[in-house]
Amino acid sequence: WGIHVDAKASYSKLKDLDGKKAAISRLGSGSHLMSIINAKNQNWDTTTLAFEIVNTLDGVVDALKHGKADYFMWERFMTKPLVDNGTFKHLANCPTPWPCFVIAVRTSFLEKNAPIVAQILEIINNTTIEFKIIPSIDKTLAHRYNQKIEDIKEWLSKTQWSQENLDEKTVNKIQNQLLDLKIIDKKMAYPQIVTSLE
Repeated sequence: WGIHVDAKASYSKLKDLDGKKAAISRLGSGSHLMSIINAKNQNWDTTTLAFEIVNTLDGVVDALKHGKADYFMWERFMTKPLVDNGTFKHLANCPTPWPCFVIAVRTSFLEKNAPIVAQILEIINNTTIEFKIIPSIDKTLAHRYNQKIEDIKEWLSKTQWSQENLDEKTVNKIQNQLLDLKIIDKKMAYPQIVTSLE
């Protein structure tokens, strides 16, 4: 994830943000979680982290510009247009320590609608298998998301989609990290978290 500040902010290094307030979209969001991960990676005191809930990207721009928050973390390719146009300054990156996205459903919904969920997963998996070879996908994404074509090509080269469930070792690693960061208060058994529809 990219770590960003207002373009006019005096911050120039990641260490300048120790003890500063992070803008987050909401509690439990990626921007919230990654702010905690980054603080731990930098050996900052995670118990004193301060957050400003801003809800949207427009809220982030306003919060950073008016000093309500000092920095914001979000997927760096999606924020790059705001760096390119002089709204944000990009200070550093913080890699995600685990897979970024999963498909999640409530157990009660899955019990009643397993065939529908399986069909949705099949569509997603078939699309992601072939996504990178869709003709002109780089141009389509660049236009759709107001990105430079070279940035989209870099994103495509680094992005992978799995069509498999997370394995038990990965799920345990994630839970251990979340427990250590006090984001969750207990671990769950693998079958309570992951199911197969095959």
